[in-house]
Amino acid sequence: MKVVGFAGFSGAGKTTLVEQLIPVLRQRGLRVSVVKHVHHGFEIDHPGKDTWRHREAGAYEVVAASPQRLVLMREFERPVELTVHDVIRTLHPGVDWVLVEGYRDSNLLKVEVWRAATGKPVLYPDDAFVAAIATDSADQLPQTTLRPLLNLNDAAAVAGWLLDNEDRFDYVPEAYI
Repeated sequence: MKVVGFAGFSGAGKTTLVEQLIPVLRQRGLRVSVVKHVHHGFEIDHPGKDTWRHREAGAYEVVAASPQRLVLMREFERPVELTVHDVIRTLHPGVDWVLVEGYRDSNLLKVEVWRAATGKPVLYPDDAFVAAIATDSADQLPQTTLRPLLNLNDAAAVAGWLLDNEDRFDYVPEAYI
């Protein structure tokens, strides 16, 4: 399993890049999973549906399964901040690539996604885990860097760089226990 993070501030284009990378990697015959970190509560269930009713009744976990998909919902009794490694351990072991969006402060190798237009700072000067920078504003980076600069608007090129450097992204779970 290969794991790469995509980090940057809101509005930089992380979700769009990850969304565009998935079909590019799939076209190469690779199985792709995505881990997305959200900072606020979210709902994927709907009031009145069976799974919602089971959760409302107090179930710790509800699993919905069909021939097309499986969904696991777990209700924490109190807020729990899972590490990215906790979440990765829950994924199917047969996946080829895990694209992690968010978890900006994790110790995963990551591609920083940065646009000058957002007015947000860069991460790479202070984050040794930034392996490359995907940007549409390379000429406006505030500090020079030896890290590869990738075209944020060319998902095929970003995927090519990931595949050319895939050995760097081997995930060894024991290293994060």
